[in-house]
Amino acid sequence: MRIVQIREAVMPIASDIRNAYIDFSKMTVSVVAVVTDVIRDGKPVIGYGFNSNGRYAASGLLRERFMARVLEAAPADTVDETGENLDPAKIWRLAMTNEKPGGHGERSVAVGVIDMAVWDAVAKIAGQPLYRLLADRYGDGKPDKDVFVYAAGGYYYPGKNVSALQDEMRSYLDLGYKVVKMKIGGADLDDDLRRIEAVIKVVGEGKRLAVDANGRFDLPTAVKYAKALQPYDLFWYEEAGDPLDYALQAELAQHYTNPMATGENLFSHQDARNLLRHGGMRPDRDWLQFDCALSYGLVEYMRTLALLGDYGFSSRNCVPHGGHQLSLNIAAGLKLGGNESYPGLFAPFGGFADGIRVENGRVGLPDIPGIGFEAKANLINGMRAATST
Repeated sequence: MRIVQIREAVMPIASDIRNAYIDFSKMTVSVVAVVTDVIRDGKPVIGYGFNSNGRYAASGLLRERFMARVLEAAPADTVDETGENLDPAKIWRLAMTNEKPGGHGERSVAVGVIDMAVWDAVAKIAGQPLYRLLADRYGDGKPDKDVFVYAAGGYYYPGKNVSALQDEMRSYLDLGYKVVKMKIGGADLDDDLRRIEAVIKVVGEGKRLAVDANGRFDLPTAVKYAKALQPYDLFWYEEAGDPLDYALQAELAQHYTNPMATGENLFSHQDARNLLRHGGMRPDRDWLQFDCALSYGLVEYMRTLALLGDYGFSSRNCVPHGGHQLSLNIAAGLKLGGNESYPGLFAPFGGFADGIRVENGRVGLPDIPGIGFEAKANLINGMRAATST
């Protein structure tokens, strides 16, 4: 078997929302279709992939380097030992040919898009949902039947007052979520505390609210917020400072005893290891948010999972950023702690399969081969249309 074509397109996910650092008014994603010569139901098997929100489309990198390397390879160099399916690890190595160590930025996004599409194709060819394939090959053979999810929102938005913020959070509870997340750091501390207190009135207690500063704070501001947030007993305090400032994160842990979360902007297993070595993260309470779609894909993500135990962490400490179905499959198949969700945001890439509801803060997965994109009509139709030529 072989890959006969890789197609790439750019799709918009623009929105008027903003967090403490960026707005999303010009946000885009790359969509990739990996077309194989395997035929199912009279049609070629196609794997689809895309990058998470918060990073832009990586078209130039994809077309100039990574797609070309995979397509130029001999078919035998892309398949597993059976010769009947693709080998994601081999394809990953092909894509990374002649790439120097380090410099993980946007390169990791481009490789992650291809990797997602390859895993989708692999599971489709195997005739299994990806979460089952992962559990069988790399886990204990028993995937979680459902996954904890939280509703991420609470963005700053033109004309959005506290009442509108409360209405938004109330809508998430009505959808079945038990934990919600809101942005901080885009206003001053007093305003953010008023917003936090307003949301707690809706959700009932601080343990059902996470807050996210999106890396905005220097150390004094991060500590100032930590001292103010401590009494609320929040679900977590997320990404207070620059994601690569491990010293800041470690010092913050000396001032904040409640759970913290970070990692969504670390794009390699080496960066993840440095966070665990030097960032003061605590296995008994803190959360790791590495997003495989931004960090070289699932092949690299499994390297990250493999090193967690060296620092006292487990896969259950991981709740990936991004709200996409690949992380949901990984969460179920490899027993992560949960997955992010963006109800109504970043459409059509976020969310779950059509007809599967969030119940008591948890969501199930469709029983179809692949990642499950075909069970989400607006997503699969959009990806097919974008990559049709």
